[in-house]
Amino acid sequence: MASQRKAGALLGYANILTKNIVNFMYTPLLLHFLGQDDYGVFQMTNSGVFVLTLLSAGFSGSYVRFYMIHRTQNEEEKIDKLNGMFMMIYAAASLISIIAGVSLVAFVRQLFSKGLNPAEVNLARSLMVIMVINIAVTFLSTPYTSFITAKERFVFQQTRQLATTLAQPALAVVLLLMGFGAIGVSLAILFVNVALLVLNAHYARNRLHMRFRFNDLDKNLFKAIAVFSFWILLNQIFDLVNNQVPNFLLGAMAGASVVATYSIATQIRNLFFSLSTTISGVFIPKINRIVTTSDDNHKLTTLMTQLGRYQMLLFWYVYGGFILVGQYFVQIWAGRQNMAAYWLATAMTLPVMIPLTQNVGIEIQRAKNRHRARSVIYILTAALDIAISVALIPRMGYWATAIGYIASILLGTGLFMNWYYHTRIGLNMMYFWRHQLPIIAGGVGVLAICLIGAHFIPIHSVSVFIAWIVVYSAVFGGVFWVCILNKQEKGLVLNRFAKKH
Repeated sequence: MASQRKAGALLGYANILTKNIVNFMYTPLLLHFLGQDDYGVFQMTNSGVFVLTLLSAGFSGSYVRFYMIHRTQNEEEKIDKLNGMFMMIYAAASLISIIAGVSLVAFVRQLFSKGLNPAEVNLARSLMVIMVINIAVTFLSTPYTSFITAKERFVFQQTRQLATTLAQPALAVVLLLMGFGAIGVSLAILFVNVALLVLNAHYARNRLHMRFRFNDLDKNLFKAIAVFSFWILLNQIFDLVNNQVPNFLLGAMAGASVVATYSIATQIRNLFFSLSTTISGVFIPKINRIVTTSDDNHKLTTLMTQLGRYQMLLFWYVYGGFILVGQYFVQIWAGRQNMAAYWLATAMTLPVMIPLTQNVGIEIQRAKNRHRARSVIYILTAALDIAISVALIPRMGYWATAIGYIASILLGTGLFMNWYYHTRIGLNMMYFWRHQLPIIAGGVGVLAICLIGAHFIPIHSVSVFIAWIVVYSAVFGGVFWVCILNKQEKGLVLNRFAKKH
């Protein structure tokens, strides 16, 4: 499946490029059609409803591990039972999400009356109804998606995602032009996810021969999966707090306009997550195979370090470029009223360098069933994030949520996780960071040189903006080729170039 991993990773980056080009055009359109306040209501409502995804209880992150255990032992019947168990779990989660969503909709006015006016409250209620149904549909699609991942069909996954990236905003724009407003955007997301459910089910059942057995299910297996998944659930709560709760709190305590600015900053920050998880995601089955067969920590450390270098290089190229040209980009992309998003994104993105270059370690922990401590620590740092946000939002607005986020990342994924990887999981983190530091130094050096140049030739037009991107890319590529990349990495680049010619 090495070819699937390579093709999947390449398609993944093509998908990211396409997604960001689309977002470059899509977000200004949303701001134009919806306005600053309705855009903020849309983002805030989405964050509020997103809490329902916790009803999956972390099961989505456990499927591949248990699938690989049965696959290595050629236990096809147990895989069918595993499929049946997961389908029953997610069907129940889908039903419960609808029931919980109805309760959430009933209390919209009480939740947002302090931050929203009556018209915005009514809009939030309508959006919640659609988004709750969307969550339920997503749950039903998850067992098929997990099976496709376990089968390492990354080309299909990324091709499907690419189609989604194009179809969803295209449909949304059509509905916006028809006058549906924010409700049209939510309907577009729902329609596309229904189509994905049908596509995933057809591919998994007819092409990959996914089968289900709903009788004689193994209760002990369910208990093992439930315990394993519980700790993933705690991690999902941490992600929810960091990525969704700030919008909810800002909407309730500060207003829709503030949510809009913060949401734009988080969109920029989330770009870096997509760059990182694309390459690590295709290695999940391989990591589980290594742990199941040999549990070789040296091999796992080498894999994590090698992938971490690629992720670190990509991080510093994009992050440095954003610092250099980002102010002008935000101005022409989101408008002067959202210029603070540049500084918010710059501040919140730097500390995520640590988890984004180590996210292979998350899959190693799960494969080893050693992810409990990480989940507990993340819950504690998530509580710290909420406490800081609630205490400071009345005085600092979106900077309160940014400070809470930065503190949780540095303490949890930074200090604790590196200690835990080294002393408890058995990965050599000194080896890891020794191989990352040259990339960090190179990225900082290139950025410093270009910032000095931009001081004398500031970016005030599209032509200068593009020119600086070209100059920055050339300097970055030259410095890293001569001073940073090792022979293996240069060989991969040359081989890739040779194949294209």
